[in-house]
Amino acid sequence: MSSLGKTVVSKPAFGRAGVKKMRATFGLSKPDLISIQDLTPSEIEGLLELTGLVKTYPNEFARALDGKQIVLIFEKPSLRTRLTFEVGVRSLGGSSLFVDQRGARIDEREALSDVAHNLERWVDGIVLRTFAHDTVTGMAEHAGIPVINGLSDLEHPCQALADYFTIREKFGDVRKVKLAYVGDGNNVAHSLMLTAAALGSHIAVATPLGFEPNSDIVDVACELAMQTGAKVEVGTDVLSAVTGANAVYTDVWASMGQENEVDMRKSVFSPYQVNDKLMKAARKDAIFMHCLPAHRGDEVTDNVIDSPQSVVFDQAENRLHVQKAIMLLLMGNGGFAPQA
Repeated sequence: MSSLGKTVVSKPAFGRAGVKKMRATFGLSKPDLISIQDLTPSEIEGLLELTGLVKTYPNEFARALDGKQIVLIFEKPSLRTRLTFEVGVRSLGGSSLFVDQRGARIDEREALSDVAHNLERWVDGIVLRTFAHDTVTGMAEHAGIPVINGLSDLEHPCQALADYFTIREKFGDVRKVKLAYVGDGNNVAHSLMLTAAALGSHIAVATPLGFEPNSDIVDVACELAMQTGAKVEVGTDVLSAVTGANAVYTDVWASMGQENEVDMRKSVFSPYQVNDKLMKAARKDAIFMHCLPAHRGDEVTDNVIDSPQSVVFDQAENRLHVQKAIMLLLMGNGGFAPQA
């Protein structure tokens, strides 16, 4: 396990009083996690705090999902999302089942509502990794059990929460941090913008023309930023976005389902490559971030991703901890069931 860096958490006083206090502190107002928009700013703060507790004292939560069954249904390939959820469920005392839907969409054989009503009678929670965001929202609408978005074409909330937990570890107060995101205005960019806005942080997004983030997401992030004091910038100037940044983030130029656009996108996105020259525009103590998998030599060079500035594997580790915290809040036995 990596250390918590500047993030300070105190060991919870477990027992009935401690558990009651934690439930009150870390509750969620909605039964699912489909979008970062499902969380209030205070709920995100609480979730990150709980993630720190889970990471520091994992044994204290070892029975929190006793007797719970969680199904993972994936339409897309996965390394980090699948394994961090499977390991997380098991380390909390539950069991997971994996359903490989890469050969057909979830609702191809039968109506999504029918799938949802079957699942709610067999398992205690659903993790979906899908193409269409409507698949995740539809499952949540029809299933009477918690649904977690493990990735859709619109958002990747678990990733963004793990990313901001990582930033919090490295720098402490995220309100003093500028994150520069460069590349495709995709699902990761959307969730990062919404998280930054909720936390009162500063995010600058630079994308090529025609590859901007979803305008509705931008509008929501900007409106939220007005309430929290965050700063959300969206443009095409990569150097302006990175200048003075504490963290520089990128993602693949062609996501799953865009394989036929690889050559075109390489030509369009080449000025947005994160390399030594671009990193010099950021602060000297800046970190490099990537949600992985990385296409080395395209969106990032080996020199950057393998440098001491890179925290890509810290991000990958923190997916485990933040997802455990999410499952604790949505599916835990009464919220929490720590060891006595």
